[in-house]
Amino acid sequence: MSEFDATYNALANCYDAMTEDVNYPAWADFLEKCFSREKKPIHTVLDLACGTGTMSFLLAQRGYEMIGVDFSPEMLAMAAEKTLPEGVEPPIFLCQPMEKLDLYGTVDACVCLLDSVNHVTRPAKLRKAFQRVRLFLEPGGLFVFDVHTPGHLESLDGGMFIDETEEAYCVWRTEYDRRRRICTYAMDVFQRAEGDLWERDGEIHEEYAYTPEELTAFLEEAGFVEIRQYGNLKFRRPKAGEERIFFTARKPAE
Repeated sequence: MSEFDATYNALANCYDAMTEDVNYPAWADFLEKCFSREKKPIHTVLDLACGTGTMSFLLAQRGYEMIGVDFSPEMLAMAAEKTLPEGVEPPIFLCQPMEKLDLYGTVDACVCLLDSVNHVTRPAKLRKAFQRVRLFLEPGGLFVFDVHTPGHLESLDGGMFIDETEEAYCVWRTEYDRRRRICTYAMDVFQRAEGDLWERDGEIHEEYAYTPEELTAFLEEAGFVEIRQYGNLKFRRPKAGEERIFFTARKPAE
């Protein structure tokens, strides 16, 4: 493991190309449906663990004032290179870990997407992150996030997957440790350099298998109310065997 980095140094340059299969507009539609159910209009949104900012820019184009926060300078550097149509207010980006979230003011809603919560592999840090989110939400503000379920992470044990584009090739292997409840992704990343040369790099990522009961307890401990669970991009209760579930929670109105 020591030869690989645990950040996004290797993946940052090719992350967007490797995730072209993610239907970001459908995710944004789901978020807007969540927002539309609120009594108070939502204008300012925090995109926590925003990565390269794809969702931040998409929601900005839909009229929201966006703040993107991520712990990876490399991913934020990719976000900084993106542009928006004239007249659209660009997101503000900050480099911070979730558990040390520190904004200049409050927001109407916070979203944390693409199983970013699972990447916080220490429960104590996730509990602090939830507390920081609540602190910077407006009274009555909404928190929306998704997670990979424990069953899904366990099912990945021993898997090998390949993602490739014209400029990059990624091989990743997965291993699930039942005692630690952690799924490890070991990635070899090959990116085209000058001429016919390819550069090899790699990194290791981990996801923690949080149960819905644990996450609900963490949210309650942080002071959230009206905690609900939904199936993958569906306004229904999660079904047995669901790979991804969504949570919504609210900061109490004062």
